Amino acid sequence: MENHTDRTQPFSPATWRRGLFMLICAFLYNVAEMVVVAVAILQFLFKLVTGEENTQLKLFGKGLSIFFYQTMQFLTFNSEQKPFPFSPWPSTEAEPVLPEKKKDPT
Repeated sequence: MENHTDRTQPFSPATWRRGLFMLICAFLYNVAEMVVVAVAILQFLFKLVTGEENTQLKLFGKGLSIFFYQTMQFLTFNSEQKPFPFSPWPSTEAEPVLPEKKKDPT
């Protein structure tokens, strides 16, 4: 006889709640893409005019890249941690921790 509890799991409130969070995160990801373009243009203009990079724009861009990574992790079910705005804005003080590659035993 089949186990019907596995079939009802997709209809649980937690699944639908996650789906709602996923829609919100996907929308915010698209908005952030436009922000990245603006930051890149501003950074280019700043460099063109002053000859130097804007540190604040660099840090903000770094935060955006971490936000993109965290959002993709959540959207692809590789993480249960919800990205900003459901958690704090990513810290730009340290490099993001990425999964380590397995070392070749030879």
